[in-house]
Amino acid sequence: MRFVIALLGLLLFVLQYRLWFGDGGFMERRRLQTQVAELKQEVAERRERNQALEAEVRDLKHNLAAVEERARRDLGMIEQGETFVMMVTRSAPEESRP
Repeated sequence: MRFVIALLGLLLFVLQYRLWFGDGGFMERRRLQTQVAELKQEVAERRERNQALEAEVRDLKHNLAAVEERARRDLGMIEQGETFVMMVTRSAPEESRP
């Protein structure tokens, strides 16, 4: 009788081990749930970024003022008759080295 109880206890332990730590077990399920949540967050961030980029492309395609503003900001372009002024700030002098 003791042998049967010990065998059943061992079988219970093996089944519990597989439930918690085996393939498809509880621990793997928790890890996968966490991974899915992280991926959903990343997808949401990328979707938001894509929407902003699509809006910018749409604006650049249909709005000449947006193209001009972008060229001025990114490329430093000026119109004929305008004067370009660049403000340069001095960096702090380096300390003399001994």
